[in-house]
Amino acid sequence: MNKEYIDQQYESLARKELKIWLDKQHQSPSIISRITSGTQRSINNIIPDKIHQAVTFAIEKMVKGVLIGNKFISTKPYLYGQLRHRELKARKSIKAYTRTASVEGAVTGAGGILMGFADLPAFLAIKMKMLFQIAAAFGHETKEFKERLFILYVFKLTFSTQKTRNETIYIIENWDTYSQTLPDNLDDFDWRQFQLEYRDFMDLAKLAQMIPIIGAGIGAVANYKLSLLLGKNAIQAYRLRHLQKNKELT
Repeated sequence: MNKEYIDQQYESLARKELKIWLDKQHQSPSIISRITSGTQRSINNIIPDKIHQAVTFAIEKMVKGVLIGNKFISTKPYLYGQLRHRELKARKSIKAYTRTASVEGAVTGAGGILMGFADLPAFLAIKMKMLFQIAAAFGHETKEFKERLFILYVFKLTFSTQKTRNETIYIIENWDTYSQTLPDNLDDFDWRQFQLEYRDFMDLAKLAQMIPIIGAGIGAVANYKLSLLLGKNAIQAYRLRHLQKNKELT
């Protein structure tokens, strides 16, 4: 069995998996999802606006710091190789970073409430670093600002409601066209919506992580699953761009 045949079979399977993933992202919000979103909005409406502003500011600064920081772009883009080679490199990164995230969650979970607050920036940095590594595996130069914005949209796709995923997947599917309309800075990004959906998505697991005694186990499992979900979505998003570029998506 020659390598060319293996590559063809791999990409055929990849296209089928991608179609299933895209269909899932395009699904209409379920009744449970709409009820949950309504409940979360009610809770958010009770929280004073000053608190929302503070959280929005904190998350905005953390994400901007990660996206702009040079320490996240040390990996050179992998410029050659078939799709299966690129995805193998990406999966190795996911495996490494999900383990790191799990350990970090266990440590901060064991520390109770105070350490639980320290988990947010640490876990965010781990997830973003993983995305930079995956982007490089697919040959993308993360020194370019708009490539960093694509990373942000993959992040948003993962940690949001189904309604927002419907909107975000359209952007990812049409990235080449959409990216031409983007500004050259992050100031116009809707950080308020970003932090609300991210926080609502993470709240249950992260609040449970602060419970004494059981927090370490919950933190380890939650961080592992959340980072794994992000990694899987990132592979599909970059797989989509790869197949579109090579005109292999049917």
